[in-house]
Amino acid sequence: MSDDSDNEKTHDPTQKRLDDAHERGDVAKSQEVNTWFLIGGATLVLSSFGSSIGSGLEAPMRNLIANSWMIRVDGAGLITLAKTLGAAVFSAMAMPMLFLVIAAVGGNLIQHRFVWSAEGLTPKFSKISPAAGFARIFGKQALANFLKGLFKLIALAAVMCAVLWPERFRLDAMVHFDPTVILGVTVALTLKVMGAVVAMLTAVAIADFIFQYRTWYEKQKMSLQEVKDEHKQSEGDPHIKGKIRQLRNQMMKKRMMAAVPKASVIITNPTHYAVALSYERGMTAPICVAKGVDAIALKIREVAGVHDIPIVENVPLARALYATTKIDEAIPTEHYHAVAEIIGYVMGLKRGLNGRRT
Repeated sequence: MSDDSDNEKTHDPTQKRLDDAHERGDVAKSQEVNTWFLIGGATLVLSSFGSSIGSGLEAPMRNLIANSWMIRVDGAGLITLAKTLGAAVFSAMAMPMLFLVIAAVGGNLIQHRFVWSAEGLTPKFSKISPAAGFARIFGKQALANFLKGLFKLIALAAVMCAVLWPERFRLDAMVHFDPTVILGVTVALTLKVMGAVVAMLTAVAIADFIFQYRTWYEKQKMSLQEVKDEHKQSEGDPHIKGKIRQLRNQMMKKRMMAAVPKASVIITNPTHYAVALSYERGMTAPICVAKGVDAIALKIREVAGVHDIPIVENVPLARALYATTKIDEAIPTEHYHAVAEIIGYVMGLKRGLNGRRT
């Protein structure tokens, strides 16, 4: 039972899981958002650049028709004509096409960060599996696409009827209009229809993006075992980390005990705390060479006793030094005076002992 619960994908994906999916090219993406940007961009291009496109193409076309009798129909002449017309079309359409490219790229970047991955191009046998194909045809995604397409078809028909039905009488009379007038009316009606389509697709794009994102997010969910495995990979095996920490503590303890004989004084609590300080003339401040509590403090006092290191009991100072001083670092300035008195006392004792011995 516990194994089954560990394998159920009920946990939210970690940031690493989401980043890995992004690197593989697996991102939440709605084609309806891209369609909205493209149609919206085309509508904006037609309304903003329509006249400039027409004027840009009008002059070369007039010239072509007016001088058609002068056009050479041999190979070189046709190539020259193609280059001339191509240059005219490119100059007229360059800015609108650039705007559409920006709209297409923006439709992707607004949904997710830039992604570059060749994994989607890698052949996979699962893509040609009959079972996978059946799941794609009759799965939740296929049903959502069918309902979305049906709604778009009905909504598009409703929008076009709502826009064009009031114009039916004018459309009937357009057969008697001058061609230049027909062009203007056609452009105006086209913009009206495209604007209504963009408004309709706004709701479709928002709903589809939410659906695609939720579907993608559910697919990225992790089982408890996957969360544990990822934690081990990123943070390291806790058993190994504990062993390393234990070895590090043992090495630090050995190093401290080796430094205790070099200490000038041991300040104790008297039994719970012990701090070993080293001081020599010319030093700006005493250095903490070892410290510990309980068992380590007892061991420090034992080593100090073997090597005749003076042990001074000062409960508040021992606690303060243990809390504020690191190994191999000078004591804080606020403890200079108290420690100086103790070291002066210890040095006085050593001088007295040395005097009696001589």
